[in-house]
Amino acid sequence: MPIYALGGAEPKIHPTAFVHPEAVIIGNVSIGEESSVWPCAVLRGDDGHIAIGARTSIQDGSVLHTTPEFPTTVGDECVIGHIVHLEGCTVESGALVGNGAVVLHEAVIRSGALVGSNAVVPNRMEVPSGAMALGVPAKIRPDSVDPAVIAEGMQSYVDRAKLFRAQLRRLDT
Repeated sequence: MPIYALGGAEPKIHPTAFVHPEAVIIGNVSIGEESSVWPCAVLRGDDGHIAIGARTSIQDGSVLHTTPEFPTTVGDECVIGHIVHLEGCTVESGALVGNGAVVLHEAVIRSGALVGSNAVVPNRMEVPSGAMALGVPAKIRPDSVDPAVIAEGMQSYVDRAKLFRAQLRRLDT
């Protein structure tokens, strides 16, 4: 798997985390225990820090970047769907960002919140706990998230990562 230092900035990946061989991790990035980073995801910590908590999935094709002013932080037990772009934002523990969504500078996705597929959360928007952010630009739908849905998605990726760590093998070499 391509894991790169950039100058003195080296990624810190917990030994129980699963990083797919075709994901790319660069520079100032930390990944917590039992988290997973899936094929074609790119975490590029060149301008600032990217922090991924424990038991969080960063799914296929997602891009996480940062700016010198705004780190990108994803808490524990989060689900970051396929082809998501996170940049200079905060996703608190227990949140879900759906496939194809974009979350931009200084936005905050609170614990237990959900960003719907293909939504765009603009700079400095806050998505409250238990709310959904839907559309382009995102509009808030309060008190509409079932926490069990997020927990189920999170656990499915913790289990899947264990399976991949134990059984993934390349056949074309």
